[in-house]
Amino acid sequence: MLWLADFWTSLTFGRILLGVGVFFISLIINALIVGIIIVKIPANYFSSHYQQDFLPNSSWFTRWGVTIIKNVAGVVLFILGIAMLIGPGQGILSILSGLIMMDIPGKRPLEAKIIKRPAILAAANKLRLRYKKGPLIMD
Repeated sequence: MLWLADFWTSLTFGRILLGVGVFFISLIINALIVGIIIVKIPANYFSSHYQQDFLPNSSWFTRWGVTIIKNVAGVVLFILGIAMLIGPGQGILSILSGLIMMDIPGKRPLEAKIIKRPAILAAANKLRLRYKKGPLIMD
């Protein structure tokens, strides 16, 4: 209990404003990343018939470099999404976006389970419609 009392006495108006500012900046950045991913994925990405062909006409060096960067970004989004489940934010969409970016075995059923939630699917399709993309096709 002593640490809680010390925490409350150490709070200042400046620290509270800094925390609120960091929250809103991270919320905006996360919303942009999630939006870009949801709009850029193919409509049939969640279909069982989807075949991934990542950078087919690129050199192996480019494919590996982009794959590493994509996986690191996916892990960061996944961790931020878990943190946002505890606090306010778009946690489930961030977790979904992180999973989409990562190349891990067994991710497809988890992605499908998340996106099939009616509120998530409706939000994703509404965003795709705004940018003239077709709705996501689910099996």
